Amino acid sequence: MAMEGSAHEAEGAGPAAFGSPEPVADLNWKSDRARRFADGALDLWQEFLDRLAELPVTHGRSDEQVREAVALEVPEEPMGDEALLAYLRDVVLEWSMYPGHPRFMAYISGSGTVPGAVADLLAAAVNMNLGAWRLAPSATEIELHVIRWFAEQFGLPEEAGGLFLSGGAMANFVCLKVARDQKAGWDVRNEGVSAGQPLAFYGSEELHVVSDRAADMLGMGGKAVRKIPVTQDFRMRVDALREAIRGDRARGVRPVAVIASAGTVATGAIDPLEEIAEVCEQEGLWFHVDAAYGGPAILADDLRPLFRGIERADSVAFDPHKWLYTPHSGGCAIVRDAVRLFESFAVAPSYVYTDRQRALSGVDLGVMGPQFSRGFQALKVWVSLLAHGRRAYGQRISHDAALARYMGDRVDARPDMELAVPVSLSICCFRYRPPDLEEGPGTEEYLNRLNERLMMELQLDGRAYCSNAVLSGRFYLRACIVNFRTEAEDVDALLDVAAELGASLHEEMRGGRAGAQPA
Repeated sequence: MAMEGSAHEAEGAGPAAFGSPEPVADLNWKSDRARRFADGALDLWQEFLDRLAELPVTHGRSDEQVREAVALEVPEEPMGDEALLAYLRDVVLEWSMYPGHPRFMAYISGSGTVPGAVADLLAAAVNMNLGAWRLAPSATEIELHVIRWFAEQFGLPEEAGGLFLSGGAMANFVCLKVARDQKAGWDVRNEGVSAGQPLAFYGSEELHVVSDRAADMLGMGGKAVRKIPVTQDFRMRVDALREAIRGDRARGVRPVAVIASAGTVATGAIDPLEEIAEVCEQEGLWFHVDAAYGGPAILADDLRPLFRGIERADSVAFDPHKWLYTPHSGGCAIVRDAVRLFESFAVAPSYVYTDRQRALSGVDLGVMGPQFSRGFQALKVWVSLLAHGRRAYGQRISHDAALARYMGDRVDARPDMELAVPVSLSICCFRYRPPDLEEGPGTEEYLNRLNERLMMELQLDGRAYCSNAVLSGRFYLRACIVNFRTEAEDVDALLDVAAELGASLHEEMRGGRAGAQPA
């Protein structure tokens, strides 16, 4: 036991008396070094923006080549700042691909706003954690405000709410979990899905695969997503939906939700939202809209009428990192009544306690979704909206759709191209069809093989970049314009490059015999 005098002496002793550790400040950069390093990164960013249009969309390197160039060993001692910036320059300018390139028209990947990128830097610098309001007061309130603004654009009521997530996969998952919990008919959160009858979701044959994954993650299994036939323009057939619901009820399956697509990934088709809302109301089902791609088009005056009926949705999922052009990643889940999110996700861990009144604490977003720790994703969206304004977004989104229609007209006018379906939103599906190709029993198979190879050659070529869609068994090239840098000359360039490469492949595949019918 310490003597009383010793205790008094210890009270007045300094840290050294207790063997306190020496400071370790290697990771704690001072502001002058941080500024120098950031200036170097900003110089690289400026060079990238200046050179972007002249760079290839992709460098066409193999995975082995990229791995060898970028996967360095972690050094025992620090890499110098200049060496590190040189390495980053190499990564950015030599070993990356560029979704912001004006001739990138694939996979619904936004081009990345400049204000959004700056906002991401600041969000990372402050490093708030949106798991709890007291850890991120301004971030939480901005996120809630942005979500409410989006809900208003969709025509949802004041009590609507939601949160940011990594993207459409998680946004749809969150909405569908709420749907399952609300419509299962028992306490599925505590008792599990096996405690009652089988459950079913309904979506068109063109529904994005993330809904299958959500059903799997929710314990229902991928087969619980009933795929409803589509019309010739790839929209859900409401008569077939009604029939599927009746059939499941007769078999003892409990219908839970209908997932309507507001912009399918293949063609941009929008399901008949008003009619589906009517079915859901009559059948007592949850009406969910997957608007991951198409949702931001609600801001365009000429496109807004296409979304009539979305205001009746129980939930909406959409991705600002797609057609709002913000940097990755950021998806939004919005529920008609925000209370439902708390009912599906709220838990009370023993290590988290606060007297809300004394702590001046607001809403904890960590109990509204699957994540606790989460970064400030809303800031890049909010700063981009403030920097550009609503009108500029509506005009640019409308322009993207006009460019897609322009592409469709150009395809129709060419003797070596064929349009798959009328353009919807900002997606144009087409294929290369050699002018000298004769019709025969093997024609469709040949065109599929030719266009499959053409897509791969296009993606490796680097002058322009698109993806593909398989529609009614036919392989098409697919261009999706969600890029504020793309203009008509870029659309023309994509078609010209596709025709050039297609003609070369056709010559190779038919063995150099002019006019010969391919085998």
